[in-house]
Amino acid sequence: MKTDKIYLVGFMGAGKSTLARALARRLDWRVEDVDEWIERHERRDIPGIFRQHGEPYFRALERQALIDLLPLRGTVVATGGGTFVDARNRELMLRDGLVIWLDVPLATVLDRVPADGRRPLAGDRGALEALYNQRLAAYRLAPVRVDASRGPVDLLVDQIVDGLET
Repeated sequence: MKTDKIYLVGFMGAGKSTLARALARRLDWRVEDVDEWIERHERRDIPGIFRQHGEPYFRALERQALIDLLPLRGTVVATGGGTFVDARNRELMLRDGLVIWLDVPLATVLDRVPADGRRPLAGDRGALEALYNQRLAAYRLAPVRVDASRGPVDLLVDQIVDGLET
């Protein structure tokens, strides 16, 4: 698989940001995080954006981030948990680079994601489970799936890099 751009998708807590940094280091590529891009451009954190403007506004910012990142090559992009769920975003990513789904079971998500307000959609655990189940259908459309619950980050990076070289 030859590519010059990788998009990491998956549910919150899957490890997209952590893995993106490690993978970019290994490939000697640039790393971009959609959530960090939004916070930089808005000059406020994501919970604040959700509180002040709501989810539709945030999703529009997410799409704009993807559009602004399209010209970049040699880049690993960590997306937000809902980015790939939107059909227009999904089409952009699938046409632009290799999309890898970091799959983790719900139990892992619940262990990793605190219900303390830092993640606007994670406060209600029942709603979080419903959202997880709803998003699975979209994540399954990614051409590559990696079980991100098995092994340390370095092992996952090895697995992805080995797949790129075949």
